[in-house]
Amino acid sequence: MTATLTIISWICRIAVAIILLQTLFFKFTGAEESKYIFTTLFGAEYEAYGRIGSGVVELAAAVLLLIPATAWLGALLALGTISGAIFSHLTKLGIVVKDDGGLLFGLAIAVFVASAFLLLVHRKELPLVGAAL
Repeated sequence: MTATLTIISWICRIAVAIILLQTLFFKFTGAEESKYIFTTLFGAEYEAYGRIGSGVVELAAAVLLLIPATAWLGALLALGTISGAIFSHLTKLGIVVKDDGGLLFGLAIAVFVASAFLLLVHRKELPLVGAAL
């Protein structure tokens, strides 16, 4: 990987990690907006499981992204998780959630694009793909 591509990879990894990590406070403390989102998606009885479960997955993705040897795995985990978030926005939540002006949806799109880019850049590190290349 070239020096420029390495720098861009780190910028994307840090940006995705920051976006994922900044939502954890709201998920783990049960902020009103988080409760609303996960109640809408899973119902009141499963809201906490969805909220905390997604927070744990996002925390794992953020940590994996910041470790060079596991950046590909963090990107894959972030891409999968955020795909679910985007699907939820498009089907149940809407683009704008509780008058946020579409901020959460925009951040989800940014995480999706950056994670997809990171998977592309780090594709040779994937266990099965790297062996074939």
